[in-house]
Amino acid sequence: MTPGPESERAAWKSLVPAVKQLQEFYEYSKQLEIVFPMLLVNLCAGDPSASLSSQQALAHLLASVFDFVLRFDDSKMTNPSIQNDFSFYRRSLNRMKASKEASEDDIIKDDLANRMSLFLAYPTPMMKTLTDTTVKFLSEDKTVTKENVVQGLSVMANVCYDMVSKRRFQNTQTNLFCLRAMTGCVIMVDHISDVGAFAKKSSINMKGVITVLKGFTDAPVDGLLNAIRFNTVHASEASPQIKALLA
Repeated sequence: MTPGPESERAAWKSLVPAVKQLQEFYEYSKQLEIVFPMLLVNLCAGDPSASLSSQQALAHLLASVFDFVLRFDDSKMTNPSIQNDFSFYRRSLNRMKASKEASEDDIIKDDLANRMSLFLAYPTPMMKTLTDTTVKFLSEDKTVTKENVVQGLSVMANVCYDMVSKRRFQNTQTNLFCLRAMTGCVIMVDHISDVGAFAKKSSINMKGVITVLKGFTDAPVDGLLNAIRFNTVHASEASPQIKALLA
């Protein structure tokens, strides 16, 4: 189609549903800022190991959050057109309003659009939301200790590793769910622990985590390995053996 008003209207009509979906994802990230700390408190305020065992529905919910966050961020990383489409939407909005092509439902107000742009500017916006929220919460709220949260997430990471490495499940999607939960726990621990996830004192079996990801051939998991490489803060401090595995 030749560029012009008609092609712009067609592009706008096809773009608006995708932009509204981005708005839903952004609003979901704001909900995560509220509920994720509550989830950590319920699972880690007491004995985290006992809580993960006795509150399996909540433990599964925690794993589901990591599963969603890593799937969203992987899609965001592999689809750079997301930001380009949102930029096009913002550039076109005034013209569409002037020509009355944009309905009230199509319009995202400037302040919200600005916040969405900042959110989408990060390579992995959902994981950044989780890590920033958790670091802030643990620094301001004493309902649960940082040590307990680190312990709970470490236990979950090791349990997920164990389930995949021992082939407890045959279903590929179930194993991917466990691997995403494991990876999310590693990233979170690396952000909130004083020593990080890669230190010798770390409670997470990092050698096992990386080995099981590299050995998983039922589906692509490069995105999870990259998440550990680039979303952690202490990977550069890992032992030479771990660095070689992660390379």
